[in-house]
Amino acid sequence: MATITTPDLKDPGLYEAGVPWDLFAALRRDDPVHWNPETDGAGFWSVMRHADIVEVSRQPLLFSSAHENGGHRIFNENEVGLTGAGESAIGIPFISRDPPIHTRYRKFIMPALSPGRLGDIETRIRERATKLIDAIPLNEVVNVVPLLSAPLPLMTLAELLGVSIDLWPKLYDWTNAFVGEDDPEFRQSPEAMAATLGEFFAFGQELFEARRAEPTSDIASLLANAEIDGQPVPFRDFIGNLILVLVGGNETTRNSLSHSIVALSENPDQWETIRQNRDVLKTATPEMVRYASPVMHMRRTAMEDTVVGGQRIAKGDKVVLWYISANRDETVFPEADRFLVTRKGAQHVGFGSGQHVCVGSRLAEMQLRVAFDLLADRVTSFDVQAPPRRFRSNFINGLKNLDVIMRAV
Repeated sequence: MATITTPDLKDPGLYEAGVPWDLFAALRRDDPVHWNPETDGAGFWSVMRHADIVEVSRQPLLFSSAHENGGHRIFNENEVGLTGAGESAIGIPFISRDPPIHTRYRKFIMPALSPGRLGDIETRIRERATKLIDAIPLNEVVNVVPLLSAPLPLMTLAELLGVSIDLWPKLYDWTNAFVGEDDPEFRQSPEAMAATLGEFFAFGQELFEARRAEPTSDIASLLANAEIDGQPVPFRDFIGNLILVLVGGNETTRNSLSHSIVALSENPDQWETIRQNRDVLKTATPEMVRYASPVMHMRRTAMEDTVVGGQRIAKGDKVVLWYISANRDETVFPEADRFLVTRKGAQHVGFGSGQHVCVGSRLAEMQLRVAFDLLADRVTSFDVQAPPRRFRSNFINGLKNLDVIMRAV
């Protein structure tokens, strides 16, 4: 299969003005397992099609996410650290583990997210979302990110961790720093990053010690008191998993919410469909995640010589799964570039696929459903005022701001 010449998909600047949808479409069509050279590494294979990504994701022992093999990002975690900051004090999160350790961690976490454990969390999410939305001025320009998109999932995370919801602005700053290794706004200097990490470590140490001393049913307690092969999890791995929970629970929901407001501004008929029939939100929320694709890629490492999509892959090669491409795969999603709130059928990979699928995906979709249900009572249309500023990132499809007028009912 011929290889086409493309820009460097690893370059975070490639996504700063917007996702290059035409480029991904061309690669899906002409070079779906594309070799991408690196200036600072050996290069990597970019997997573009939905079916190939699902197939790779089903084989975690053949396609490793383990830290010692490079981890789950394009850069090598075992060389530059989890956040790309070279911080050795951060341990290994379970997203960067292979079975059976990865599976054991998921078994620790899943009970905290079960309907029985969460109880009436939807009621509390609705209460918080109502307060946030009621405070948003209608019929005037507002930046909806700090007013709704960011605080809603971070307040939910605070509840899950058993900490005050008033901490959400601090959690927001920390998560931006963790995923923003290529954005000068989030990584202003090594000294600033060191200060951020120091502050986060102090928070984590206090939380770790408190949950070790008096465990509760929250996620922080489960992570602090987990045991692998009979050994208690060390503090550094608790920190790595705490970062994973914060980033995973925040970035997906926050950016799906923001991107969906943009999509509804551009497709007012779809918003009217939701407003007229709230049951549509059952299909609309997965469509919101598919269309937004808040996490653009995950990386694996081939543990043996193999074949993906007809392309030979050598043992040790990096394999990057471009979720953002798979979610626009025309062979899986008819009219894939359209935002259709009644879309049914194929499963998107916005939350990943296989054993690494996001453990909090249902909770994320619940928050989207609640937020847009409440907005539908108050807002007839969304009018985005200017293109939002985007994360400079090849990993998170993030919006830093979103200036919009919400027209009152």
